[in-house]
Amino acid sequence: MSKAFTKENDDAPDDDGADDSPVLPAGQPNYITPAGLKRLQDELQQLLRVERPKIVEVVSWAAGNGDRSENGDYLYGKKRLREIDRRVRFLGKRLEIARVVDPAA
Repeated sequence: MSKAFTKENDDAPDDDGADDSPVLPAGQPNYITPAGLKRLQDELQQLLRVERPKIVEVVSWAAGNGDRSENGDYLYGKKRLREIDRRVRFLGKRLEIARVVDPAA
């Protein structure tokens, strides 16, 4: 096998792993306005109810087409599912520790 087909770093995850979201210190609440909370909840619902089911349908269709190693719909669909799942976990954690504050106060 050619060197072009080997991983450069076997310890690296398959996806890019880049999460540009800011990290909160452990144990600190996520202070958020009511509008910000609504936006996070809306994004989470959009991902879970609209985007993820569409991608799952595409991946299922692509998986039924046979060889998955060269199937772009399957490969990119799986990558997009990982991105969606990562974002869902992030939003879930943020919403768990969210403390709604009134900006007028």
